[in-house]
Amino acid sequence: MNRSVAIIGTRGYPSFYGGFETAVRKLAPYLVEHDWDVTVYGRSSPTAGDPNRDLRVKVVTTGGIENKSLSTLSYGLTACLHAAWSKPDVALVMNVANGFWLPILAMRGIPTVVNVDGIEWERAKWGRFAKLVFKWGARLTARFGTVLVADSKEIARRWQAEFSRSSIFIPYGGDASVVATGDECFPKNRYILAVARFVPENTIPEFLEAVRGLSADYQVVIVGSSGYGGQLEDDVDRLVADSANVHWLGHVADDQRLLSLWKNCGAYFHGHSVGGTNPALVQAMANGAPTVARDTVYNREVLGPQGRFCQPDARSIEDSLRAVMESAEEQNRLRQVSLLRLQEGYTWESVCASYDEALSRQTAGLPLSKVIP
Repeated sequence: MNRSVAIIGTRGYPSFYGGFETAVRKLAPYLVEHDWDVTVYGRSSPTAGDPNRDLRVKVVTTGGIENKSLSTLSYGLTACLHAAWSKPDVALVMNVANGFWLPILAMRGIPTVVNVDGIEWERAKWGRFAKLVFKWGARLTARFGTVLVADSKEIARRWQAEFSRSSIFIPYGGDASVVATGDECFPKNRYILAVARFVPENTIPEFLEAVRGLSADYQVVIVGSSGYGGQLEDDVDRLVADSANVHWLGHVADDQRLLSLWKNCGAYFHGHSVGGTNPALVQAMANGAPTVARDTVYNREVLGPQGRFCQPDARSIEDSLRAVMESAEEQNRLRQVSLLRLQEGYTWESVCASYDEALSRQTAGLPLSKVIP
């Protein structure tokens, strides 16, 4: 008889929205293949189609309020209520904002494995109310979550220090491009790439300032947006208007095109400064992108000691990217650093196996392994 798991806290299956959704696209079919009955809770809004969707994964859509402040809370509540009624053997819960609803599952005797994500209450993109919600959700997660999953060892240390809770470490995995050639619009190894949401904590303002100098000599490809307009999008529009070498693609929904952009770039700038293991960085690694990353404890943990790092100012960013673009030897070195580092626990096979073990131990009542104290 199969064990049952409910996955709560994402936009659904299949969905291409962000890191949690990518993880579920990989994990849900894997669990089905390993004798799990899998139900993924999602939002009532439609998700992108996926020809590779595994029809054995059950999808339950529940109601909620579609706005930036209340969507996660409201959809999390309705999903937890439904799961409490259906009573799976274990629940995998994404996002600490759903910590408010963990007591519902606890009262029904449903053990929970909770991915705590990053330190959301410190992110500049959230207002004061949202930060309070995340902080209180984290406290409730620490109290009621059966097992906590941290996607970086540094995040695990933060949870131990602030909430006296240990975690197990499960990062994100990466996919390699299966496209034989790159984007014919951009010359292989001769363009600089950035992939990020347009928020200050991703070092976007400083990168855009650096682009003014870089675009005189190199093509620069920018993927991402704020999602709601604003000053940073206006700044990118001006860069595009001022230089034929600056290309803004907005959000790229085609996974293979995005992976190919990483695979064929001459240098990739990764400016994320908060959170743990960033999915975009792992995808860049999986495609051997020569990466220049903002110097943070999280990025150093993922890329390892052989990675290349820069300070969060325009001069350092420009100088570092130029150094990579002007040296085929450095490009090749960084490609090898990325590909070798990926094999040290950042493959989807390794990630999915770790989740399978954590969930299995909960259904069997076994103690955890690989706990980060």
